[in-house]
Amino acid sequence: MAPNEKLAELSAAGVAVWLDDLSRDRIRSGDLQTLIDDFSVVGVTTNPTIFAAAISGSDSYDDQVHAMAIRDIGVGEALRTITAADVRDACDLLAPVAQRTGRDGRVSLEVSPGVAHDTDATAAEAAHLWWLVDRPNLFIKIPATQEGLAAITTSIARGISVNVTLIFSPERYRAVMDAYLSGLEQRVRDGGSLTGIASVASFFVSRVDGEIDRRLDECGADPSLKGRAAVANAQLAYQAYEEVFSSERWRALEAQGATPQRPLWASTGTKNPDYPDTLYISGLIAPDTVNTMPEKTLKAYADHGSPGTPVQQTYDEAAQVMKAVAEAGVDLDDVFASLEHEGIKKFTDSWDDLTASIRSQLEDKK
Repeated sequence: MAPNEKLAELSAAGVAVWLDDLSRDRIRSGDLQTLIDDFSVVGVTTNPTIFAAAISGSDSYDDQVHAMAIRDIGVGEALRTITAADVRDACDLLAPVAQRTGRDGRVSLEVSPGVAHDTDATAAEAAHLWWLVDRPNLFIKIPATQEGLAAITTSIARGISVNVTLIFSPERYRAVMDAYLSGLEQRVRDGGSLTGIASVASFFVSRVDGEIDRRLDECGADPSLKGRAAVANAQLAYQAYEEVFSSERWRALEAQGATPQRPLWASTGTKNPDYPDTLYISGLIAPDTVNTMPEKTLKAYADHGSPGTPVQQTYDEAAQVMKAVAEAGVDLDDVFASLEHEGIKKFTDSWDDLTASIRSQLEDKK
C-alpha cells in the first residue's frame, strides 16, 4: 500500500507525523509498523495516561509481570521495567526511520510526574531512564515547570536528548529554548560533543481552547472568539522559534554541530465536537515542526484533512486574536498557570492509577 497522500503532503511541508500512543499490542500486532509504512508516522510519544490505558487493557504484560512477581520486584521497578521495554522495542522498530531521516524515528518516555517540581530528582530520573532504555533515538520527557527548566539544561549538558512537555505559553516556550541552548553551551564548555543530541518542545494546543473557551463564556465575550486562541497561541510560539533559531547565539552552536529544538504540537485531538477534527493540524503547518496525533486524529486527516494558511503568514492575526481574548477579560497568565497545574495533576493521577494496577497484578501473580 502506498503512503497516504494527505499525510505524505503534510510531511513534505515540513511537518513530521508522530503517533501519540504506544502499547505492546500495537508493537506486536504490526499495527505500529503499518502506521509507519502507510501513514507516514516517523515518531511516537507516550505519557502516563497512555501507559495506564495500555497496561490495564491488555494481557500482553502478564508473563513479564508474573516473572517479576516471582522475583519479588517492587512496584516502582516493575513499572519502569515494563514501560522501558515497550519504549525500547518501539525505538528498535523506528531505528530505520532514525537512520533515514537523521532526526525522527524518536520515541519518548516521561519522567515521573511526581518529581515535576524537583530539579535534582527530575535530572536524576532522566539520566536513569536514558541508561535503562539505552537507545540513541530515545527522548526523555521533562515537564516545562520552572524547576524542570534547570533539569533540561542539566540533561542536555549530559548528552541526553529531551522532549520538553507541558508547554502552554510562548513566554514559557522561550524559557525552554533558553534552557536547551544553555545545556548545549554547558556541554561545549565541558568538552563534550553536540553530535547526536536532539530535542523537541511539546507545545500543547487543544487544552488551551478548552480553558479559554470556558472563560470566554463566563465573560460573556463575543462567541466568534471561541476556538481560535489555541491555534493563534501556537502560531505565536512558532514565531518565537524562528526568532531564537536565527539568532547569533544559535548560529554559534550550530557551527559546532548542534541541531535545532523543533516545536512539537501536542494535544492535537479536538475536544470540542463543534470544531473540525483536523483543526489542530491544518492550522499549524510549518517547516521543521512535529505534530503528534492520536490515531483517530491521524486517520481523520488522512481521510479529509487539508492544509490551512502557512503559519509564517499568520503572526499579525494571531497576535490580534490573543489581544482580543485578553481584552474580553480572560487572564492569559492564569490560564497558562492553571493548565500547567492541571496537566501535571492529570499525569500524576494516571501514574498513581498505573502504579496501583501494577501493584495489584504483582500481588495476584505471586
